[in-house]
Amino acid sequence: MGGPLKDLRVVECASFVAGPTAGMTLAQLGASVIRIDPIGGGPDHARWPAAGGGAGDSYYWASLNKGKRSITVDMRSERGRELVLALVTAPGEDRGVLVDNVVGRRWMANDVLIARRPDLIHVKVQGYPDGRPAVDYTVNAEVGIPAITGGEDSGAPVNHVLPAWDLLTGLSVSTAVLAALHQRQRTGEGVYSEIALSDVALAGVANLGWLSEAAENGRDRPRHGNHVYGSFGVDFACSDGKRVMVVALTPAQWKALVTVTGTESVFAALEKSYGTDLNDETERYRLRDVLAAVLKPWFLERDSEAVAEELNQARALWGRYRGMAELVTAHRGGEHPLLADLPMPGGAAGITARSPLRWNGERGEPGSAPVLGADTDQVLAEVLGLSDSEIGELHDQRVVGEPRDSQR
Repeated sequence: MGGPLKDLRVVECASFVAGPTAGMTLAQLGASVIRIDPIGGGPDHARWPAAGGGAGDSYYWASLNKGKRSITVDMRSERGRELVLALVTAPGEDRGVLVDNVVGRRWMANDVLIARRPDLIHVKVQGYPDGRPAVDYTVNAEVGIPAITGGEDSGAPVNHVLPAWDLLTGLSVSTAVLAALHQRQRTGEGVYSEIALSDVALAGVANLGWLSEAAENGRDRPRHGNHVYGSFGVDFACSDGKRVMVVALTPAQWKALVTVTGTESVFAALEKSYGTDLNDETERYRLRDVLAAVLKPWFLERDSEAVAEELNQARALWGRYRGMAELVTAHRGGEHPLLADLPMPGGAAGITARSPLRWNGERGEPGSAPVLGADTDQVLAEVLGLSDSEIGELHDQRVVGEPRDSQR
């Protein structure tokens, strides 16, 4: 793949979301990313969602690893380990970059690697800084988000399905790689960077001011359902049963909403009655239930198409609630140029995304779905200079795997 990182080579030894997201991000910017898996695939190779209701190829694995080259190695064997070490520490100005989340492989520890290449850039994804395991769903629970999510009457914590901290950790890893490359270019020194998922989550809620608020109040923020905290924003039902989310963060957005709904006089009277100014975001939040009750009839009198047309004309801030099946239909109609079809190795058709970074106004190619182990021979020949007979011997000894050599 072309792009600003065209000459960079990265070795990725990571599973699940964070590490592969980092590698995918770099690959879509043009880096040559070599993904190393055990023969048969790692623990995420068959993860859902997968084609055929779980019986076929993993849409998840194929999409997160698109644009990479895939090799499979028996890392329990001494010879397999030596191959991995050689690939990671191969010489070259734009080489010697490793992203991994492996645990318990002493032979792959940073001190072992830098003994072979002192200027190595090694970015390690962790669960906790002390090495204990964690996943997005566990760290999210620990930073308090499920306790403030859900309806006002909900007593139990409400988890969400988006692995936000995994995705942010992946982008943090790609940022660390680029920062380390800049430092190595200036100083010639390598970098060992550790990024813990729990730290990313804790930093996120702290940097948003949520912990400061809890410290001042001595309690958790109350749940408010679909209301936007600290401002005005809530969902409304239209006459056809579809729902829209409407938000007014600024005075201009509030004015647009009031004007399009024809509620100026009602809210002017309300301001006088309450002795308040609804141009103040805090006041809109305080009176959110009253404001929503006033606005509700306007939406119920119109179907979602009419609501969309009028809100767009008024330049109000809003969005429609869509199911993912609707997004698929929109993609098939050419509505989202970010999305692309992803032919799967087994014949299924997935949907994936190009990089959201538009480079000089252009969207790059999404990258192809990898075939497990398909690039093993090419990588060993290109990077390590092995001959056909040497590679054949590695196959015969099961040190490296065959393409799609899977344990499914």
